[in-house]
Amino acid sequence: MDNWFKNYKGIIFLIGGIIIGSIAGLFLGDKVNVIKPIGDIFLNLLFTAVVPLVFFAISSAIAGLDGSNKLGKLLGVTSLVFVGTVLVAAMITIIAIWIFPIHQHLVASPITETVDKKPFGDQLTKLFTVSEFYELLSRKSMMSMIIFSVLIGFATLKSGEKGVRFAQFLHSGNEVFKNIFILIMKLGPIGLGAYFAYQVGVFGPQLFGGYARSMALYYGVGAFYYVAIFSAYAFIAGGVTAVKRYWKNNIIPSATAVGTCSSIATIPANLDAAKKMGISDMIANVTIPLGGTLHKDGSSISSIVKMAVVFALFGKSFNNAETIVIALAITVLVSLVEGGIPNGGYIGELLFISAYGFPPEALPPAMIIGTLVDPMATLLNATGDTVAAMLVARFFDGKKWMKQAPQIDE
Repeated sequence: MDNWFKNYKGIIFLIGGIIIGSIAGLFLGDKVNVIKPIGDIFLNLLFTAVVPLVFFAISSAIAGLDGSNKLGKLLGVTSLVFVGTVLVAAMITIIAIWIFPIHQHLVASPITETVDKKPFGDQLTKLFTVSEFYELLSRKSMMSMIIFSVLIGFATLKSGEKGVRFAQFLHSGNEVFKNIFILIMKLGPIGLGAYFAYQVGVFGPQLFGGYARSMALYYGVGAFYYVAIFSAYAFIAGGVTAVKRYWKNNIIPSATAVGTCSSIATIPANLDAAKKMGISDMIANVTIPLGGTLHKDGSSISSIVKMAVVFALFGKSFNNAETIVIALAITVLVSLVEGGIPNGGYIGELLFISAYGFPPEALPPAMIIGTLVDPMATLLNATGDTVAAMLVARFFDGKKWMKQAPQIDE
């Protein structure tokens, strides 16, 4: 019981803050305006920390890669599998949102700030680049900062011994800002509680219906993805036999993911399961740890749901081609950003809010949804790594990978 509480206490405290804030909003009404600055302070701290946090997390991860040719090929195949499965998860969720539209159940919040609308070409240019270095320091240039961080990481890697000290600086900075973010998130229950009290007190309890339907959509899509799509991936990797191997050995990783609410904590169980599935040590030892950090099917689904909710709250359409293309690109990046950062989903939310030009008020609803769907998201994130490793083995070793498990009792 103590371990369970330790693993879930962050979520419990956040939900507790939301519940207390909601009750306060229901009973106090407009009087809760007095505590809105508490929520604003929390958001401002997040906005302040996000740029250096993303820079150090991404650049240090790339700077620490091994540059060998064989590993480079494996990383290439792994990257394609990770990106492909994340995109599949996102597209399935988009289709589900079209079938069960969230906007029919959400009332647009009476927020006076407008959402910028620019030509598609200008949107892409502003999304991926800035004209001056100092503009990278703004949260409004989040994707430009990510691209710059990737370039810094590869440049450091290419510099070899001459770049060792700079690489150490990046790794050190990453650890420091991880802890800064952890400290800021300790204020999450208070900050989100104050924000939710304001939302309920000012905009009314109709918000609950929208969040409930969003959660129902997420858990429905998540359950389908867990059973049907993971089985389909295993079938592609090795037919019916691979499907049997996957589900026979996925019980312990699934229980570990739900029990710990951590993809990283599930890595040992996944490595053991991958070996029993017949995946070679070379592939498993690279793909599983990377997957724990960079492969997030569950986060891909939640990213799309959050975007749809925010668009609905602001009375915007989420079904045009430009919006979908940008959403898919952001979702892939969110999967990367969430990896080496505690509570990295919040950084992903800042990214899409920045990319679409939403005001800061769009962040708390997305954070609340992310908190509520976290158990299912972790299950998909963690257990998706072993089936992704199966696909990597299929594309890297061919069909012969299925012969590498003599200990398997089919």
